Amino acid sequence: MNYILFDGTVRNALLPFTYTRPVADIRVGILTIREKWEMHLGGTTTTITEDYLSEKYPMVELEENVMINASFLPNAELTAMIQDLKPKQAIFADDEIIAFHTTDEQDEVDFDAYAIISYEAACLRIENTWDIFSKNAEAIQADFDLITNDRTSQPIPATVNVIAPENIFIEEGATLNFCTLNASSGPIYIGKDAEIMEGSVVRGPLAMCENSVLKLATKIYGATTLGPYCKVGGEVNNSVLMGYSNKGHDGFLGNSVLGEWCNIGADSNNSNLKNNYAPVRLWSYETENFAKTGLQFCGLMMGDHSKCGINTMFNTGTVVGVNANIFGSGFPRNFVPSYSWGGASGFTTYLTKKAFEVAKVVMSRRKIEFTEQDEAILTHIFEETKKWRKD
Repeated sequence: MNYILFDGTVRNALLPFTYTRPVADIRVGILTIREKWEMHLGGTTTTITEDYLSEKYPMVELEENVMINASFLPNAELTAMIQDLKPKQAIFADDEIIAFHTTDEQDEVDFDAYAIISYEAACLRIENTWDIFSKNAEAIQADFDLITNDRTSQPIPATVNVIAPENIFIEEGATLNFCTLNASSGPIYIGKDAEIMEGSVVRGPLAMCENSVLKLATKIYGATTLGPYCKVGGEVNNSVLMGYSNKGHDGFLGNSVLGEWCNIGADSNNSNLKNNYAPVRLWSYETENFAKTGLQFCGLMMGDHSKCGINTMFNTGTVVGVNANIFGSGFPRNFVPSYSWGGASGFTTYLTKKAFEVAKVVMSRRKIEFTEQDEAILTHIFEETKKWRKD
């Protein structure tokens, strides 16, 4: 069967992260949503997403296809139901479509003509940006169980202080010595060729993906994810770095999500709790206003290719778009549009020519090419986000 992941109704609620990727390619837990589905289904998937993303993330349609709402995270029961779908059958959770069977001969899908199967069991779903960190503990546990099933961890080195070693899995090539791992409150996954430097203290759940690094004397509180090739130092609590992003020095990052190719300057901090302990509001791209999260703890949401200079201070519930560059003293406002250059004293437009020059250099350091597709996507975002910038 051919499986196609589609963005569904949550795409705008997951901006700025879905500016540069389909919903399926958001990382939560250890794996991206796409990687989770592909492991459960035992095959590859393609994507239905925004037109400007479709060249990089194409859809492949065959005679028979099953469309899956990428905001739903897989589990064994849901996967079995999807694999058993027949023509003109669809799975719904309340009023939200999860998956449906279709053929290339169907010009349109009319669910009134479908047999509806209700899914009533518990299922993780990513509906808002803050779900990425607030549901990360459950996602790490699910991925840990999936990845490590019937496999044997590399041995824990004798120099490591360890609590609950049965909840720790170390992949081949990982390096760790003279650190402390406490997996009593959640699993710790250390990916291939990852490194935990001396003096680091970790309390799970923690997911370290391939080639990620915890620098000397780093303090990690769960539930935290370091995507591939991330470097982290200082203090981090309940945060997700999707990949290729760095917070390499002292400073605090809490209840936050960073996209790819981000960099947090030395001694930068974010607030994750308001002084009056009130629930946090976050900028909504849908309503162009600040939306209730219902959370008391909520920090920084930073889109791909954004960066901040040393000693940057972020207010509770700050949203930073794509390719923003923030620096200077004081707190910048808690919504920083894409392609903004500046800080608390004001912003100008970060022109694409300069932004792309930086992206090429940064990506080449990881031996990844900044392609024409990447440039086209980021140019589209520049145009789409003009209305929020004030030069």
